[in-house]
Amino acid sequence: MTIARRQAKTVAITAGVGLLLGLVYIIAAKPGYTAATSILLDDNLGKFADEPSPAPANMQTDTTILSQIAILKSAELAEKVVRKEKLDENDGFMNPPRSIFATAISTVRSIVGLFSSSKPANTDGLSAADLKVEYAASLLQSNVDVQRQGRSFVIDLTYTSDDAELAGRIAKAYADVYLSDQLDANFDATQRATVWLQGRLNELKESSQAAALETERFRAANGLTAAKGALVSEQQLSDINSQLILAQADTARARALYNQYKSILASGPEGAVNNAAVVSDQSGTSVIGTLRARYLTITKREQEIVSRFGQDHPQAVSLRTEEQDVSRQIFQELQQITESYRNQYEAAQSRETSLREGLENATGKTSIANEALVHLRDLEQNAQALTNLYQTYLGRYQEASQQQSFPIAKARVISVASTPKDPSSPKKKLALAASLLLGLFAGAGIGAWREYRERFFRVGEDVRSLLGVKFLGFVPKLEGITEAKKAPVALEGQPAPPARTNIIRLAVDNPSSQFAETLRNVKIAADVVLQGKESKVIGVVSVLPHEGKTTIAANFAGLLAAKGAKTLLIDGDLRNPGLSRALSLSTQRGLVKAVMDGQPWQNSVKVENKTKLAIIPTVLHRNLRHTSEILSSQGMKKLLDEARNVFDYIIIDLPPLGPVVDAKAFAPMADGFVMVAEWGVTPRALVKSVLQAEVEIAPKILGLVLNKVDMKRLAKYSSYGSTEHFMERYSSYYLDTPRVAPTKT
Repeated sequence: MTIARRQAKTVAITAGVGLLLGLVYIIAAKPGYTAATSILLDDNLGKFADEPSPAPANMQTDTTILSQIAILKSAELAEKVVRKEKLDENDGFMNPPRSIFATAISTVRSIVGLFSSSKPANTDGLSAADLKVEYAASLLQSNVDVQRQGRSFVIDLTYTSDDAELAGRIAKAYADVYLSDQLDANFDATQRATVWLQGRLNELKESSQAAALETERFRAANGLTAAKGALVSEQQLSDINSQLILAQADTARARALYNQYKSILASGPEGAVNNAAVVSDQSGTSVIGTLRARYLTITKREQEIVSRFGQDHPQAVSLRTEEQDVSRQIFQELQQITESYRNQYEAAQSRETSLREGLENATGKTSIANEALVHLRDLEQNAQALTNLYQTYLGRYQEASQQQSFPIAKARVISVASTPKDPSSPKKKLALAASLLLGLFAGAGIGAWREYRERFFRVGEDVRSLLGVKFLGFVPKLEGITEAKKAPVALEGQPAPPARTNIIRLAVDNPSSQFAETLRNVKIAADVVLQGKESKVIGVVSVLPHEGKTTIAANFAGLLAAKGAKTLLIDGDLRNPGLSRALSLSTQRGLVKAVMDGQPWQNSVKVENKTKLAIIPTVLHRNLRHTSEILSSQGMKKLLDEARNVFDYIIIDLPPLGPVVDAKAFAPMADGFVMVAEWGVTPRALVKSVLQAEVEIAPKILGLVLNKVDMKRLAKYSSYGSTEHFMERYSSYYLDTPRVAPTKT
């Protein structure tokens, strides 16, 4: 905020300049009229004629819209508009009136073009009319703007011209030419596709027929007859294999039954009767079941008789005989069944052997046929691929033929361009706002640059923190004082110039001013630091010339004399005696003669009437070279020693520390130094480096006074809480403001 307060004036002035330039631009700029038309890209218009794209919908949409924008901006479309509207013959279009800014920009481009190494456009083979059309198309493109409306399918085309009627006509023509170009492009593409597809279909048809014929010839030559989609040999092999599987199952069943009955017979008649129960439930064994039931009945009856009458009973004997007879019958029946199953087993085994031999024979024939079948399938695949490709191209050819009969543009105009009523440029409010904003930015940049260059003393804290010396106060800038270097110089043997306003009494005549208050603070600092010294020799120095040290020295001495202290003011700047020149003292004797020639220094003293201030001026000697030796001489030491016995304060106006070494040479004779720096002019780094180099002066610095301070701007460089921030509140204590108007010579 402090920086903003300091640079507010700069920013305001720059913003005002920017606003003024904006007004100049608005006044000087030619009005422009903008006509607009809106074109909707509608894929639904061609959904019955085109196939859907495999690309994602959003990618397809963005790609399509960007492509159409590029077409609208293309030079080819611009040339079509030029030819349609005959713009190359329109003098108002070809040579429009130019504003001052456009003329200036064109001139700059022409100058830059002279130094550019770009090659001119190739115009070989183009007539003058074609070149004129190209130039008109380039003019047209420079004023056309094509933008997409947000994320929609709508494209806005605008054209700007200084002629409202021409702007509307060109924008409308652009939309018409674009739609016609879409129709022409679709028709040409469809026609070229139809011609190419027709030639390709003839080639595919011949290739497909040749491949099918070669397949059938190979099939017939190798006997690869097919029935129901498979070869005869393959069907035969499949049937034999199925029969062999069934025969193997029958053989296994017959063998199992035969082995079962054979094992029963091997156990003998008694075992056969006992095992007859196992086979009694099988087909063909009902006789055995009947006999076994009879056998069981007889056995049960026998057991009953034996249990009642004993084994020798005649009926028991008869039953045993009958039991043996039934057992023999069962065994005989089992023998017959076993023989039957043996015959079935041998027949099944013979059939299986026959089928196996037939399978081996068929397998050998099939292997031979399979070798030819591999090549046959390759021929069939080739023929089928050519047939499918032919069908695909035939379908595309039919679609292209249908599209050629009704070409459709996938765009339509939803906003027809009309003649604009009001100019679109210059946009006054926008131009003024932009110029004001640019002015503010420029002002901020200048202010930042000035802040970056801020390397000077502004507030007391700068003095204390950087130099480590006491800050003695501010001296306001005194308006109307003529600089000493502009006043006439008093030379030996020449009459003195007329007297000017006496600058010694500025602080005396304005005792309640801040100027006087600062000098009183200097006196207090000198009294405190140099306490105990009856006579104080104080040198007033600065780093650079024209920082106001002479004015400070003269008024400090005048203020001391006005308070009753015996004070001697010596002009010690032998090379540029600004004090003597400013006071316009009429004398032929000065400091140099008193020191070098041994003349009594009292003869050179001038006394100011009101304050009784004693002054020793200096008369400039043109041939004087070694001034530092004069200030450090024994004569100077003798003068000061004698003056100490008379005066309480001896104030010496010394040369600047930067360009000469006079003050350094005088340092051993001084009790203290008051340094003067010009507010906002003297670099801080320079003062610091000089004090670090002057090891004899730096310890004797009583403090630093900031001179020529702009009190109105001082608060802008201070932080909240500092003394400078509240300087305005002290204004009631400073009743006087010293103002000295220069007198006419």
